[in-house]
Parts: sequence; structure tokens; C-alpha cells
Amino acid sequence: MTTTIRDRTDPDLGPCAQVLAQVHEHDGYPVNWPAAPDTWLTPPALLDAWVAELHGKVAGHIVLSRSGTEDAAPGLWRARTGAGQDTTAVINRLFVAPTARGHRIGAALMAHATTQARTRGLHPVLDVLASDTAAAALYERLGWQLLGTVEQQWTPTQTVAVHCYAAAP
Repeated sequence: MTTTIRDRTDPDLGPCAQVLAQVHEHDGYPVNWPAAPDTWLTPPALLDAWVAELHGKVAGHIVLSRSGTEDAAPGLWRARTGAGQDTTAVINRLFVAPTARGHRIGAALMAHATTQARTRGLHPVLDVLASDTAAAALYERLGWQLLGTVEQQWTPTQTVAVHCYAAAP
């Protein structure tokens, strides 16, 4: 079975939102369901987005963006390396359809986004909920380095622990 990774287009937003709904139901990601999933899939600091297709259907998704105030990993990376403010790119909005797992789609999307970040001269980093042990295990299998764990206040009543990772130098 061949997986194809390609640029995400506007017509992909509907199928991506459908897959995201399946992931949310199966895994609870994202924790807080967005009011407008297509907008959530397109963060303001977006650099690029890709989809993975399996058998010609959208089976996975990933985004590369500039860091925002909600991203902890870029600050930890800068503190560790002394790198400048604009030296990182954040990998986010990664998900794979529950029915498409086991085909290394997540790893392929991560490799693609990492390569694209490096092509832009940026170091890829990411944040993941500490409770998302499957995602953290994937990043560690791929050689990503845990920078630290921080607590973030997502809403006035919701504080979460977030692991921050960076791709190996």
C-alpha cells in the first residue's frame, strides 16, 4: 500500500475535518474540539500543510507554522541553543485516521515536515500533551529530543502538561 504525501489544498479541508472528527472520537485529539475545524487546521502562522493519502483518500495531516504565543517548545529550544527568535518552525496539527494506522503515515508526515522546515533553514520543534503517550512515543522513536515539560493555561479552568520536543540537530 502506497502512501502519498502532497501539499494540502483548500478542497482537502472538508476531508481533513472528517478524519479529524474520527481521531477526536477515537483518541480525544484535539482535547478541545474546535468550533470551526477547517479554521483550526489553518493556524494564523501557517507556513505549509500536507496531507497523506492512502488508496487515494486523505488519511493523515500535518502543519508547519511559525511559533505563536501558545507554543512552548520554541522558547525552550532558544534557551537551550541560544538560537534567535526566528530560527524554529513548529510542527502541529498531526493526525492519522484510526483506520489508516499501521502504515507508518505519521512517521512519513513527520519526515516530510521536518525536511521542509530544514529546507527553509528552520529547526523543527513541537508541543504535545503529556497525556498523549502514543504521540510522544512516536516522536521519541523518530529520534526527537525531549526539551522539557511545562504547564500551560489553555482556559481559565484548564491547565495541561505539555512535553516539548525538538528534532535531532
